[in-house]
Formats: sequence, structure tokens, C-alpha cells
Amino acid sequence: MFKKICVIGMGYIGLPTASTFAIHGVQVVGVDVNPSVLQALNSGNVHIQEPGLRALAEQAFASGNLRLSAEPEPADAFIIAVPTPAAPPAAGGDPQAELGAVVAASEAILPHLKAGDLVMLESTCPPRTTLDLVAPILEHSGLRAGTDFLLAYSPERVLPGRILQELTENARVIGGVTPASAEAGRELYGLFVRGEIVLTDATTAEMVKLMENTTRDVSIAVANEFARLAEQVGVDVWEAIALANRHPRIHILRPGPGVGGHCVSVDPWFLVQAVPGQAELIRTARRVNDGQPRHAARLIERALGGLAQRRIAGLGLAYKPDVDDLRESPALEVARLLAEAGAAVRTYEPYTPERTAPGAQTASSLEEALQGAQAVVLLVDHRAFRELDPGRAAAAMPGRIAVDLRGVWQPAAWSAAGFTLHTLGVGARRG
Repeated sequence: MFKKICVIGMGYIGLPTASTFAIHGVQVVGVDVNPSVLQALNSGNVHIQEPGLRALAEQAFASGNLRLSAEPEPADAFIIAVPTPAAPPAAGGDPQAELGAVVAASEAILPHLKAGDLVMLESTCPPRTTLDLVAPILEHSGLRAGTDFLLAYSPERVLPGRILQELTENARVIGGVTPASAEAGRELYGLFVRGEIVLTDATTAEMVKLMENTTRDVSIAVANEFARLAEQVGVDVWEAIALANRHPRIHILRPGPGVGGHCVSVDPWFLVQAVPGQAELIRTARRVNDGQPRHAARLIERALGGLAQRRIAGLGLAYKPDVDDLRESPALEVARLLAEAGAAVRTYEPYTPERTAPGAQTASSLEEALQGAQAVVLLVDHRAFRELDPGRAAAAMPGRIAVDLRGVWQPAAWSAAGFTLHTLGVGARRG
């Protein structure tokens, strides 16, 4: 029976998880080492933009079941939900998982661990992290993993913008270092998960998350290569994809300026890291997607006939539409590359208007971003930008060049407003 849970990490996964347990009647201590996060939450300010999360957190705090702390406390279960970014590669190498936060969280649990406790790792990690990293740290307590205390891995598998729904409704994989550990995980998450709970071993559970995101990354890399090829041979890749997808066994994804977010753009490297030399397709796909922002910047350069001193309005900085998450965003990288090449870049990100890319300026409104611009570039297809009236853009900016990196702007409408529209993946038709 879990009367008290300690959730370490109040980010995109930890805060919704802690709040959900709390409204289901469990005493929860939410832990974060960032004082500004704790201060914001204690002041009633949710630091993450996610539909429904503010109301959920307010309900959890009002229930008296959720409180915050800078360090763990004794509990019946501990959930580790801390970031695991990919560290920048050394010269000629590949990015590596940065597991320092997992190590720190495990060490913070150590003084409070007692016989019978359950420790759950949710942070995305390379295979065998639970067995080879977390277990040895916790066993410094003198207790044995799987025998004296229970240890399991359960990957978060939710989509920003739908976190609260998918947290409860998605199937959940729980991998234990022993069958008893997996069963304890089922009992814990069974308090609120309505989807199927499937049990396996810890390393298989770690692989599941990585395989899911790697599959998507490889599929996006294929779409991005199709876009590059289409530009060279004079084809509209968006038309070609639509036609190819009419086949019942084909589903080609959408190309774009790259791949972002904390998962798809990072997780494949953890598989490359786990078994060097065996993941060549995965490594190549990562290189293709990591190179896409530079390809997009070259497209913009061609559209403008150069970048030096060109005034560019960049619309959107998030890694995907209609969220505030800028982690690993290719839009940020495109804007940075443009500024680095000498362009005067002004960006507008409606979900976090105070943010911009290195070397760029920030705008507090769409009109401010467009003011004085020679070109407008769609970096992220937020709904407001997808539905942007070209006439509104024409009234706000002197230039008449538009670049669509998402394949959503209608050429006829932009042409009617006097713009020359350049779209990623669309090559000049040849006779």
C-alpha cells in the first residue's frame, strides 16, 4: 500500500505525475533542486504550458496531498523523473546521455531508502541504466535491489499538448529488476492509469521507449531526404507524399526543418551509445535530421539572394506546433544560423514571447516581428501562423518574400498578396 510518494523532478512529467497521484488521494512530496521552480509553484504559478495542468496542480495543492521540497523525504515509493539530455559530442564523436541528474536523484534517495520501498525510474535512459547505474547506487544502503527494496523502470510515453490525457489513458510498460518489482510498479500506477499495464524486465522497458522514438526519427529522416531530393529534381514533395500515402501500406511522415523535443531528437543516440558500431542506420538518420536546420537556412539564403544584413521575421521557436516546449527545437537552430550568417533576425514565439535564438531579437507580437522585414519565414506551424492572412503580413512588412518550412501555406493566396513563396521540399518544375 502506497500512502506516501516522493516524485523527484517537477518538469513536464514529474509535475503532472505528482499532481495526478495527489488528486487520487496519495500524499505526494514533489522534489526539485531548482529554487525558481519551487518558488513559482509555491506562488501558484505553473511554469509549464500544458492544457489543463494549471487546474490539475491547483486541485492537487488544494487537496493538501501535494507539497514541495528541495530534497527527498522518507516515502513508500520514489519516482525519478529528471532530465536526461544528450551531451554535446566530442570532436568526431556522437552525443552521449547525460545521466548526472539520475545519479544525483538516486544518491538523494539513498539516506531515506528502507526495506520494502519501491523506486521507479521514469527518465529516458540508455539500456541497462536501471541495472548498472541506479541499482548499485541504491545498494550502497546495504539493501539489495529486488530483494530488500523494489526497483523498476517505466518510460514516460506522453505527447506534449496531451500529457494529462495520455498519462492516464496510454498503455504503460513497467519493467522490474525482478517480477516482484514489476508487480509493485503495477500496483503503484494502477492508482490512476486506465490504460493497459504491461509487465516486463527493466532493460526491455528501457528499450521500448528508445525504439518507439527511434522509429519515428528514422521515418522523419526519410521524409527529409525525400524533400531534399524533390528540390533537386523539380518535384513538389508535399504532392508526392500525398499521392504515395494513398497506398494502403504506406504512411510517409512530413518533412520539416529538423527534429526537436526532448525525446525523438535525443533518444536514438542512447541506442547508438549502448552498442557502438551496431546502430549505423540510426546514426545516419540522426545525422540527416540534425543537418536539416542548415539545409533550411540555405533555402532561406537562396530565397533572399544572401543573408548579410537581410531583415528576417521568424515565426515560431517551439519544437512542434501549439506548445511552449523549446527543447532541442530545430526552429531555434535555424534562427541561430541565420543570425550567425549576418541576417537581422527577429523572432516571435507566441507561447514564450520572451525567448529568442542566440544572435536574434525577440518580438512581443506578430506585427512587431514583421515590421521592417524583407522576408517572413514560417519556422513552426502554430495554428495562428498556419492561418495567417497573407494580406495581414503584406500590410505589416515591406518585403514580399515568404519561406514556408512546414508545407502549410497556400501558394495561390501568398502570390495574390504579392509574395514570392518558397517552400521546403518544392523544386522548380522542369520541362
